[in-house]
Amino acid sequence: MQTKNKILDDLSQLMTNAMGVAQGARDEAQNAVKSVVDRLLADRDLVTREEFEAVRAMAQKAREENDALAARLAALEAQSSHGDDDGGLRDRPVTPGL
Repeated sequence: MQTKNKILDDLSQLMTNAMGVAQGARDEAQNAVKSVVDRLLADRDLVTREEFEAVRAMAQKAREENDALAARLAALEAQSSHGDDDGGLRDRPVTPGL
């Protein structure tokens, strides 16, 4: 004969239900916190990783171009300081846009 203890069955059922309620409360709290954090981050003017990487690449290219232009300018200045022969460029009028 199998005997069931009604009190232990009720206590077991109560604990199972309590765990379900606790799990639901945890999930709800987690969603609420995530929602608040998402809203706070959305209010800030933050960029995505892709946007950051694109701007970073543009800045690196600009730095490289700037270094190349600085080297070219230094070479031209060195060339002009070694001789006054400018190929007649000093007598030519400066034309905007050319």
